[in-house]
Amino acid sequence: MTSTLRLYFSQLLKCGEEAELSEAQSHYLRNVMKLADGECFRGFDGVSGEYELTLRCLSKKHCVGLVGKQLRNIVSVPDIWLLFAPVKKDQTDYIVQKAVELGVSQLLPVITRRTNNERVRRDRMVAQSIEAAEQCRRLDLPVVSEAQPLEKLLQNWDTSRRLYFMDETRNGQPVAQAFAQAPAPAAILIGPEGGFAEDELKLLRSLDFAQGVTLGPRILRAETAAAAALSCWQALSGDWTDYTENK
Repeated sequence: MTSTLRLYFSQLLKCGEEAELSEAQSHYLRNVMKLADGECFRGFDGVSGEYELTLRCLSKKHCVGLVGKQLRNIVSVPDIWLLFAPVKKDQTDYIVQKAVELGVSQLLPVITRRTNNERVRRDRMVAQSIEAAEQCRRLDLPVVSEAQPLEKLLQNWDTSRRLYFMDETRNGQPVAQAFAQAPAPAAILIGPEGGFAEDELKLLRSLDFAQGVTLGPRILRAETAAAAALSCWQALSGDWTDYTENK
């Protein structure tokens, strides 16, 4: 079995049943990865776990996977959200990919005063999240929300979810203190290139459910800050502290 080859299926996988492969997935398995009829790969559906599948080629463009034994049960990621101001396309792709690898449960792009890219394609982010999950052995997919203005998001915020915003002015709490035994559910907010505007910082600091956090003495790029903040979260309060996934 090609143990590292994994595909996501939007349908529920069940042992003994066939799972339809899209034309793109069929092309990938046969022509890119050179899998032959009867060879095995892994599949996951984001709901029930991961399975061994056997390739069945019905035509050049139409293949199915025969679902075999279950390899892993579903394992949920910590209930941590990432809110971020979209940046240039490649950097936004990087944020999405690393957020999926680092185990976020939801991705929420937010439009701030200084956001320099307000054209956010949700379908592209979904595709990036699927690809990242396939590669990192993740068993579920994060929810990917439509972009919305920061003020609107904060107005409708569920105050039971703690919001940690990365404060470039260094007026926030050090990240190790803020995230140590932080309550769940929670969310991390990364600002745009150039940082939050003064009125945005004033609004965030006025909210009882929000906490400013500093990531140290250096100014980080938005994509670096996202990866750094999520890494700190996972190390201090997330699933890096208690790895119980079945092998």
